[in-house]
Amino acid sequence: MKISRRRILRLAAGAAALPAISRNAFAQSYPVRPLRWVVGFAAGGGGDIISRIMAAWLAERLGQPVVVENRPGGASNISVQHVASSPADGYTLLWLPSSAAINASLYDSLPFNLVRDIAPIAGLVDFPLVMEANPSLPAKTIPELIALAKAEPGKSTLASYGTGSTSHVAGELFKMMAGIKMIHVPYRGGAPMTTDLIGGQVQVGIDVSTGARPPFQSGALRALGICGARTSMFPDVPSIGESVSGYEASAWGGVGTTRGTPPEIIERLNRELNAGLANPAVKARLADVATTPLVFAAKEFDAYVTSEVEKWSKVVKLAGIKPA
Repeated sequence: MKISRRRILRLAAGAAALPAISRNAFAQSYPVRPLRWVVGFAAGGGGDIISRIMAAWLAERLGQPVVVENRPGGASNISVQHVASSPADGYTLLWLPSSAAINASLYDSLPFNLVRDIAPIAGLVDFPLVMEANPSLPAKTIPELIALAKAEPGKSTLASYGTGSTSHVAGELFKMMAGIKMIHVPYRGGAPMTTDLIGGQVQVGIDVSTGARPPFQSGALRALGICGARTSMFPDVPSIGESVSGYEASAWGGVGTTRGTPPEIIERLNRELNAGLANPAVKARLADVATTPLVFAAKEFDAYVTSEVEKWSKVVKLAGIKPA
């Protein structure tokens, strides 16, 4: 039996199309079972709270449970590794924090590559970073702080909530761009840092808005500047970038999954999560924990994460930062 050349070509084309057809069918039926949302921090923290708010929204939209699973340790590295090695089927999601972008260069050897192994799905929130000072500090503004640090190089202290944290690299970037020297004082968390700031043991510190807002509102600390854009949470506090041109730093969080997940699934998840960020009830809950929505298309968030990895790798290298 002879088969015409035309028929052979049709059969070959049909065979080539099968993987695409099966992927599309898989994406259209997704999801058919519960999803896991892996968080690299303990229950009760900012990332965990945001994840639970958005997981509940996503479960309602997808018609399947979305179970939050806490896998703390390694400054989020353990959670990233777990998701990176999971099947690329859209059933394992990752709370993707700004710390993961810093860790990509902070640690000499990781069993994964963030950009290669994790597919960013959607941004979720920005935790505005605030530079605060003890009220006894003579400097009341960012320009005055820079002038003070230049007049007495290496005498002023700048605290962070941890070596290699977003707070730390934001401070190092500020010192580089302002051309000043300040002594870095690391703490194990925002609470002990705030306690020493109020007590006067350190002069200046950078904290997320969640921790910075209460002492600012009570007058226990003075807010000098917002590390990112101005925010309604601190309406009278200027952006540091208004004094140090081009400066910007933020603690952000989003969602990722295993690289290789069908793009149709990533687009579906992005669409549903962005719908949540636009929902008034969800926005109100996010505002309650001092965050602002971070809305990206999937490709935009992918590019943003890559740019953050590149940005902080330069700071980590120039400042000589090593893991604690």
